[in-house]
Amino acid sequence: MYDEQDWKRCCEIHDAARIDELTGSVDLGAFLTLEQTAKNEGLFDGELWVACYPEKVVGFVAFDPDEITWLYVDPKYYRKGIGRNLVKFAIERCDNTIGIEVLTGNTPALKLYQDLGFEIKEKRAGHLEGNELYPAEGYIMELKK
Repeated sequence: MYDEQDWKRCCEIHDAARIDELTGSVDLGAFLTLEQTAKNEGLFDGELWVACYPEKVVGFVAFDPDEITWLYVDPKYYRKGIGRNLVKFAIERCDNTIGIEVLTGNTPALKLYQDLGFEIKEKRAGHLEGNELYPAEGYIMELKK
């Protein structure tokens, strides 16, 4: 589980990985740090868990009973199963129907969620939460256990 001492590391992870998330989806001018967005976007509203590899925090996931709200992995640790394991961990603790939102250009995340059984329910256009100057498109995905 997340501990306050993990905050600095979570900020580093988010800020490095967020660039990858935005690339191909939204103008990179939309980038905001975790420190700028965590409170307004509800990082601490549900459960927040970190992944360690082997003892260093390398990723985190936040979720409510019916939605995975945050998932970030340190780019140095991509493709090691950390994101997959964090999502599986969240799925085990969520209700029978779980939602997730993914930017349309975030192909690795889209593939991960589809591999784990999430289906695209809707494609939606709008603006990034907390940074409404930037238009974005995303998929609303859902998993029924």
